[in-house]
Amino acid sequence: MSQSTVSILVVDDEFSVRDSLTSWFKKDGYEVLAVESAAAALRALEARKYAVGVFDIKMPGIDGIELQERVHHLDPQMPVIMLTAFASVETAVRALKQGAFDYVTKPIDPDELSHLVRRALEQQRLRDENRQLRSTIDELTGADEAIVGDSPAMQRLQQLIRSVAKTEATVLIRGESGTGKELVARAIHAQSARRYFPLIPVNCGSLPEDLLESELFGHEKGAFTGARQRRKGRLEMADGGTLFLDEVGTIPRKMQVDLLRVLETHEFTRVGASRPSRSDFRVVCATNDDLRRAVAEGRFREDFLYRIDVFPIEVPPLRDRREDIPLLVRHFVDQFAMRMQKPVTEIAPEVMVMLQALDWPGNVRELSNTIERAMVVCRPPVLRGEDLALLRHAGGVAPAEPPRDSLAAVERRHVAAMLERTGWNITRAAELLEVDRVTVYNKIKKYGLAQK
Repeated sequence: MSQSTVSILVVDDEFSVRDSLTSWFKKDGYEVLAVESAAAALRALEARKYAVGVFDIKMPGIDGIELQERVHHLDPQMPVIMLTAFASVETAVRALKQGAFDYVTKPIDPDELSHLVRRALEQQRLRDENRQLRSTIDELTGADEAIVGDSPAMQRLQQLIRSVAKTEATVLIRGESGTGKELVARAIHAQSARRYFPLIPVNCGSLPEDLLESELFGHEKGAFTGARQRRKGRLEMADGGTLFLDEVGTIPRKMQVDLLRVLETHEFTRVGASRPSRSDFRVVCATNDDLRRAVAEGRFREDFLYRIDVFPIEVPPLRDRREDIPLLVRHFVDQFAMRMQKPVTEIAPEVMVMLQALDWPGNVRELSNTIERAMVVCRPPVLRGEDLALLRHAGGVAPAEPPRDSLAAVERRHVAAMLERTGWNITRAAELLEVDRVTVYNKIKKYGLAQK
């Protein structure tokens, strides 16, 4: 913000003060409006915004304290500097508690007042930059990692995420491989008060025990062979933010003891260090393992399980929310079309029929891989069933149907599956299939379907 565009509102009932302040501020390059009363100031603020307000406390009618309070409600971001006689300093302090930026005593020192205005403007600039940065972070968070789906199961999941995100509770996310457990962790972090600090992921299953200790706790220079310099661990990196422990079921029992103490005290000691360090972080864990069975088998500590399983969240497998497949397919097609610079704008109806008929043991990750492969071979602007068939003949993972299956056979199984799923509720089945009731009756007749 350059001074030539900065406007200051001066409010004082004494002409000599208004005249002097106007002269000083104009010499500094500011635009100035000086008025004699709070009423005139409020009218001026209705017409436009001002960067800084300079208000006298002692004025007839509405005094500076009440004016500052009203301005704070009108524009909480506008910094206000109070002018006061030495005997009224206590009143000025009260104004500070109500949100005033600072105060100066009369007789006014021009240099002191100029300094305060510069400080107020700088604080305002930093606040605006911070607000813009936070807005950008909010826009970018999860831009390519949306949790897609509006099925009842996914609506329940979103509600659980919203509920727990506002707390500091430790979360244990359970679900099969490929269901999107990390996306859930990122959504919890993105909706929490910690979202402007980092989310630090640790894939516990990809590291042996000795490396996992160094990765989590960090190490000092010379702590072991190859430790040429001091290194921060993930616990320290997560300070202020969220620590995401993926595949938490693979953590060795000895490390579970150490982590249990860390989660309770938020204190840890770097490898090779003599003094503990502290870090303020929230913990979110994920696993596709049955941890209670792991406890029974002696692979997992019961006390550690109780510590991380404060708020459990179950991510449903894709086969239990098939009605979300069209939304997911559209999402992935748009995503890969942008990445591949391939203008695929339409999806043939048979594609949805084929994809909704599968069980997807690899869940959303498998579906994503399938769409990516199909996008490689498809001819814009339409993604067709044959693009999936090409992958099948090439030995691809999807769709997992034998080559002899016709589209009609796939459609028959899919319609039958939707009817069984809805207990032969024709209206609900038609909604899931995105067709009308007459079409469902025609398919039942065409394929000779009967309720079991």
